[in-house]
This record gives sequence, C-alpha cells and structure tokens, in this order.
Amino acid sequence: MADLHARPPATPDRWLGFQTLFKKEMLRFWKVGFQTVAAPVLTALLYLLIFAHVLDSHVAVHGVRYAAFLIPGLAMMSVLQNAFANSSSSLIQSKVTGSIVFVLLPPLSYLDFFAAFVLAAALRGLVVGAGVLAVTGTVVALAVPDAGFAVAAPGWVLAFALLGGALMGALGLIAGMWADKFDQLAAFQNFLVMPLTMLSGVFYSIHSLPAFWQGISRFNPVFYMIDGFRYGFFGASDVAPGLSLAVVLGGFLLTAAFTLALLKRGYKLRA
Repeated sequence: MADLHARPPATPDRWLGFQTLFKKEMLRFWKVGFQTVAAPVLTALLYLLIFAHVLDSHVAVHGVRYAAFLIPGLAMMSVLQNAFANSSSSLIQSKVTGSIVFVLLPPLSYLDFFAAFVLAAALRGLVVGAGVLAVTGTVVALAVPDAGFAVAAPGWVLAFALLGGALMGALGLIAGMWADKFDQLAAFQNFLVMPLTMLSGVFYSIHSLPAFWQGISRFNPVFYMIDGFRYGFFGASDVAPGLSLAVVLGGFLLTAAFTLALLKRGYKLRA
C-alpha cells in the first residue's frame, strides 16, 4: 500500500489524483447542500432574528446598529464551523467505514492530501458564509433600512475568510486523525471548536467585557478572525486589523505545519 510518506514526482497523474480527491471532497458537501449549506444559513438567520429583535434598539457597537454588527460575526462563525466540519467529518467517516484505503492507495503525497482536504473545507466555509451574508444582509436591509450594513474593505473580508477557513480545515484534519469514533470527534467540536467560536466576539465587542475577560478573550485565536473579518465591513474593530491578520496567519502556519507532520507520519491513517 502506498503511504503518505511518499512524494511522487510532479507528473500529470499526480495532479489528476489531487484534482480527483479535491472534487470528491467538494461533491461530498455539495450533493447534500440542503443539509450542509442551507441548514447553517437558517441557523444564522435565527440567531440574527432573536438577538436583533431583543437588542437592536438598545445596543450600538462602533457606531453601528446591533443588527448590522451581528451579520459579519454570524457569517464568519459559519465559515469556521463548517470548514472544520467538512474536513473532520470526511476523514473520520473514511476511517470508520474503511474507505480511507482508497485514498491511501493512489500515489498522493501528504501535501496533496492536505491541500485537497483543506481547500475543500475552506470553500465550503466560503459558500456557507456567502449564503449567510446574502440572507441576513437582505433581511436587515428590509427590516432596518438605516442599519448601515456595507463592505468597507473587501480585501480584508476575503483574506480573513480564506485564512480562517483554511486554519479550521487543517484543525479538522487533526481532529479527524486523532478521533477513532464519531463521539470523540463530537467531543472535540463541542468542547473546543464551539466554545472558541461562540466566545470570540460574534455577539458582542470585547470592550463591553470586564478587563479580566477582555484579557482572556485576547488569547482566543478565533477572536482575531471575527474581529478582522468585521473590520472589512465597518472599518472599525476591537484591535488593529494588521495584528489580527498576523495572529491568524501565524495560527494557520503553525496548524498547517503540525497537520503536515502528522500526515507525513501517517498518524492513525496507516495500519
């Protein structure tokens, strides 16, 4: 059996293998788009309707109506959670069913394996995030015409969405390799990914927190993803966007390096 230690030469067959694996990962979520795309969009819309209804007339953040402030946070949270879900669920399902052997048999390097899974995960996150932005933005524009929701710096928006999705896609690979069964993966998501995303400033500015919790929030890497992404819409943020970008980029490089090291060893992938 070929293993992920090997790095085949850059032949057309090798690129065909990468493209095939990438297409498989894309089709895996696209074929069930009602579950993988529409459902997260609906969840984000429900968050918006509930929180905006309760708080919009009482809260403004960075001079922005609360309904508009929520939209980028909900979109980025959806990007991150769905990117993680795509790579982690795909890998654990392949391990549990035994179909991982059909991924290991072709002459794919661990770099091909990593790139196909992470790119597909990031793209799923982007598709879901775009859906959340379109639906929630339309609802707010109709319900609160003076909310002031707009895109101030699209380059920042795209940079944080891509890097954040790629980072969570790589983290999903780590979780998928580590977990031996679905409940272990669920524990990883419920006790790490969910708290990090929910407590990252999606629903609030950290300046509204006591000083102690502001300091704690700065140790949450997801905070910088949310805050930098939100800067792209309003031109205002809790920390400098350059700092947020540096933290997210550094986090991605460290996570990617660790993931590639595990893949090179074939950690829990090869018998």
